[in-house]
Amino acid sequence: MIYKDQLQRTIVLNSTPKRIISLVPSQTELLVDLGLETSIVGVTKFCVHPSFLRKDKTIVGGTKQVHFDKIRELKPDIILCNKEENTQEMILELEKIAPVHISDIYNLEDSFELIKMYGELFSEENKAKHINSTIQKEFENFTNFIEQKPKLKVAYFIWKSPWMVAANNTFINEMLRINNFENYFKHIERYPEVNMDTICTDDLDVILLSSEPYPFKKEHINMLEGKFQDTKIILVDGEYFSWYGSRLTKAFKYFEKLHQLF
Repeated sequence: MIYKDQLQRTIVLNSTPKRIISLVPSQTELLVDLGLETSIVGVTKFCVHPSFLRKDKTIVGGTKQVHFDKIRELKPDIILCNKEENTQEMILELEKIAPVHISDIYNLEDSFELIKMYGELFSEENKAKHINSTIQKEFENFTNFIEQKPKLKVAYFIWKSPWMVAANNTFINEMLRINNFENYFKHIERYPEVNMDTICTDDLDVILLSSEPYPFKKEHINMLEGKFQDTKIILVDGEYFSWYGSRLTKAFKYFEKLHQLF
């Protein structure tokens, strides 16, 4: 069987994979929701959903560094990666062990495509269709909701020391757009470091502090309130802005609650 991943790389499989290693947390959660929990043999230390999974499966490392010896010992049929999360050097080494499927996600259409791909790869087409239809319905309902909301200019912070934001050409930026948020940093790409002294407070309505990858907390709101006195500062659940698998079935209801704060 011949498949394509989201980088249009060819993957050849003799049969439906039964031993799966996932190196991307949101994709691990998607596998479980596709009913593939028993087929997962290896995950990363960041695969926190479902919470019990790391107790039952072999942890092979993180998303940037893995233990290749552990992966070899698990004898995977396929290894699931992501262009942004995993390094090219890792991919090259992993391909010596098993076929590697790479996702590449920038918007909802990419998410729908990946879920469909997994349904086909793992012979769970009906479950994949159900997840996609649920996301589509929730998205349509949210679109009606957000039409009534004013556009706000926001900065979405993902890291401290150095301060870093999610800018243009990211899935987070797409989620901001869907929420009728204009990204303050839309003129630059990806995840740049930013100088806090250059941010014009007169031109910024909201600062969103993400729960991941940096675990922003209330103390960081207190830290920024002095400088950004006229800007609302809110802690947000980063998983709903950056996880592009089955977590999207819950994301839009979370966004509705978030907008109650404005």
